[in-house]
Amino acid sequence: MRLALSPDGEILPDVRAKAPGRGAWIGVTRAELATALAKGKLKGTLSRAFKGAAFTLTPELPAKIASALERNALDRLGLEARAGTVLTGSERIEAAARSGQLHGLYHAADAGADGTGKLAQAWRVGRDEEGTGRKGLTLPVSRSILSVALGRENVVHIGVTDRAAAGRVSEALDRWLHFIGPDGPVEVKL
Repeated sequence: MRLALSPDGEILPDVRAKAPGRGAWIGVTRAELATALAKGKLKGTLSRAFKGAAFTLTPELPAKIASALERNALDRLGLEARAGTVLTGSERIEAAARSGQLHGLYHAADAGADGTGKLAQAWRVGRDEEGTGRKGLTLPVSRSILSVALGRENVVHIGVTDRAAAGRVSEALDRWLHFIGPDGPVEVKL
């Protein structure tokens, strides 16, 4: 995650690493960042990175970063949906999974165990990986949030049919889930 120094001296998350000016890169979880903030270690590190420029650190920085990473991951899912590489609907996902066309499988946090199990089984059959335990990833967001992100109604399961798109989605989700820590993802076995 890149942190950028705003013109008014506030440290802000720069998820896409496109903000102008000086930045500092950190690779920590939310809990580690909160500890570094509380102990004052982050201020010293950032003062060296920003060459002594005046800045302020707020205790809300970990929450801002988590929110920015979540928004980035959901935006990526939305972009891939608009590009046509994302499937929704259990029947469509199951058909693609059984035919070996599925490269990523994601579930809402409030998805039923029967639906996730059925799709996971279809995915394993399509990839000829029966008995491996491959299940996809249960995201730490509800179906209502996924529905808004994808611009569709009642999105419970998501299948990604393009290998490159699955890589882009996985990268965005990995960054977010790494930062929020073990309490965020339900299962990370892809």
